[in-house]
Amino acid sequence: MKQLYLVIALLFISISFGQDPKGNVGGGDIPGFKIYPNPVTNGRVYISTSLNAPKQIFIYDIFGSQVLETTIIGSELNVNDLDAGVYMLRVNEKNKTATRKLIIK
Repeated sequence: MKQLYLVIALLFISISFGQDPKGNVGGGDIPGFKIYPNPVTNGRVYISTSLNAPKQIFIYDIFGSQVLETTIIGSELNVNDLDAGVYMLRVNEKNKTATRKLIIK
C-alpha cells in the first residue's frame, strides 16, 4: 500500500512541476541543461547550462516537501546532507525552469 502512495505522489509531483497553470510558453526549459552524474554516488552533482548564469536550486522529496533551497554560481551542487532516495530537482535560471528526477545512492 505504501508503494501505491509513493507512485501516486511521484506522478502528482511530475505533473504539477511539468505544467504551467496559466499555459504560458515563455518560461520553458533551460537551453543546454545537463545534470550529471545521475544517480549521484559521491555527494556532488553538476548542473550545466548554455547560459552559465547563477542558478536557483530547489530539491523536493517524494512527498513534495522542499528539502533543499540554494543558489549556485558555478555548476557544482553539494547534496551530502540528503539521504539516499529519489528527489525532484528544480532549477531556475534567468526566467527559465527545468525539472528533473534526481537519484541519490
